[in-house]
Amino acid sequence: MTSALVLGIDPEAVPTLDAGAFRASLDQELARFGEHGIDAAMALIVFDGSAESVITAALTERPWDVVVVGGGIRKTPELLPLFEQIVNLVRRHAPDAAIAFNATLDDIVESARRRLV
Repeated sequence: MTSALVLGIDPEAVPTLDAGAFRASLDQELARFGEHGIDAAMALIVFDGSAESVITAALTERPWDVVVVGGGIRKTPELLPLFEQIVNLVRRHAPDAAIAFNATLDDIVESARRRLV
């Protein structure tokens, strides 16, 4: 079975978000992966200095076919160093995985599938 890892920001770490609704959308996308025959997992990052260890643990848990880096990480200028760190961690710990980027919470599956073709 094809596998996908989704890396994103824990909605609880962003006070301006409706964390419950955001998390429900993420969970819905994870369920949609299964509808496409993709085994998916998610690693969510908080801003407490644990990002590298959380990401490394997720990346080394198993071989991944694709890693999706969430828009909240990529589109937030203050998080550019984190985004760079993530790309380099993926290259180091999951060198055979494709890297995908979603545009919204509703297109995570499609973003992964683009890279799995």
